[in-house]
Amino acid sequence: MTDEHTWIWREMIQAIDWPAQSSGRILDIGCNQGGFLRLLYDTHPFAEAVGVDLAKHAVALAESRKEDRPIAYLASERLADAGRGFDVAVSHEVIYLIDDLAQHAAQVAEVLKPGGSYFAVTCCHSDSPLWANWRPRIQAFSNLPVPNHSIGDIAESFRDGGFDVSVSRFLANAFIPLRGKSDYMPTDIDMIETYARWKMLFRFTLEV
Repeated sequence: MTDEHTWIWREMIQAIDWPAQSSGRILDIGCNQGGFLRLLYDTHPFAEAVGVDLAKHAVALAESRKEDRPIAYLASERLADAGRGFDVAVSHEVIYLIDDLAQHAAQVAEVLKPGGSYFAVTCCHSDSPLWANWRPRIQAFSNLPVPNHSIGDIAESFRDGGFDVSVSRFLANAFIPLRGKSDYMPTDIDMIETYARWKMLFRFTLEV
């Protein structure tokens, strides 16, 4: 997963406004094996970061690989277990798997500083014409039902939760690696189509 996502993480790092190194506190929601925060620290150092994920095995691997970087990885369902007062929270292809978006928005609001921002990247939403084909494939590998959120569903949940909401297309002009076909992933052409038109970068800024 780290090799597959590194090029996307680099684009995310360039697209997001990060706090100053001396004070920045970062939360990675759905950190998996921790690769994003390691790459972020190596390219844009921060004061402290926490990665949270449900998968205990992945979190253990993340902890074993962090070396001396100021990162803590935590296996938990509750974001508040990671602490509070974060400047920035980030997630990559996580928000589309969350059934209760209002609860997620409330949890993010609990851990961010007033004026802090949550950046969520996803191409899995019902506004994409490819989602009707993607969703059953993802469901076949998932232990839980895969929701069917639209861009509007995501935006409204956070707006109702006290966030200022904005969104932009993500990777519209980036070169996209061609990886071949698999049972799980769509074809390369479908991937290019989706990333160029439907991969979205949400910015949710907690109102002061």
